[in-house]
Amino acid sequence: MIIPPYLLPGDTVALAAPARKISETEIIPAVTWLKSVGFNVFYDERLFAEDHQFAGEDAIRAAYIQNLLDNDSINAIWCVRGGYGSARIIDRLDFTRFREHPKWICGYSDITVFHNHVHRHLQTATIHATMPINVTHESMQTSVVQSFLDALTGKTLTYEIHSHLLSQCKPFSGTIVGGNLSMLYSLIGSPSDIETTDKVLFIEDLDEYLYHIDRMMLNLKRSGKLSRIKALLVGHLSDMHDNTIPFGKTAEEIVADHCREFGFPLIFNVPAGHLPDNQAFRMGCQTEGFFENNKFIINNLDHA
Repeated sequence: MIIPPYLLPGDTVALAAPARKISETEIIPAVTWLKSVGFNVFYDERLFAEDHQFAGEDAIRAAYIQNLLDNDSINAIWCVRGGYGSARIIDRLDFTRFREHPKWICGYSDITVFHNHVHRHLQTATIHATMPINVTHESMQTSVVQSFLDALTGKTLTYEIHSHLLSQCKPFSGTIVGGNLSMLYSLIGSPSDIETTDKVLFIEDLDEYLYHIDRMMLNLKRSGKLSRIKALLVGHLSDMHDNTIPFGKTAEEIVADHCREFGFPLIFNVPAGHLPDNQAFRMGCQTEGFFENNKFIINNLDHA
């Protein structure tokens, strides 16, 4: 796995909108924060294009992001929000220049498309982290925003994991991959499909029916993606829905049921996903879990 250069003061972070549209007002706090920590910020008027729910037509979004990929003066691309749309443009992008001059691609949720496509085809690490739409003037000093800065600048990311009745906390070590479960499910069989062999798999999700979680986990199991992993890290499974006739299990119980036969480390309460406590992880980097002073710790390291 290739690790892009870590950022230094004076480096440039470009803002991109591969999915849902955004307004200039909504990015002001994030731009303010980036400048306050010493980075230059790049974007142009195409960032605010509109096509119904999208940030402009597919061709506009792809052309703008292509410029960012090809621009050697840009050191990181921070996607402004998720929603839906990244899968519509990923096959339009040419990563030739990116391969020669890799840079950090950052975001979560729908940006899972980029994480997995870049890992599979370019063997390059990315950053799963909060996005500008989530940054407010009040949140600039939080550990979530700090963890993103730490990820960009090459610090080890260390998280204490709170206990969960369904967790099977055992030591593990390996390269972390994954992201939003719904997106991983939608990419199976595509050129952006995830490779899980000997990897630490991370999943999170939002606003899904419980039977959808069951269907997606069953797919991961039947397709062989669960049988080959070193560990499963489960982030926030938030705002789940049930039917009039209850499914009968929580989202966490559904995940645990599908993993039980494999015996790998299964860690719930990982602080990442669609809740305010969305700490950063460098996807594609070495990640380890271990006990220290009767606490379970996850380290996301600065190398592959």
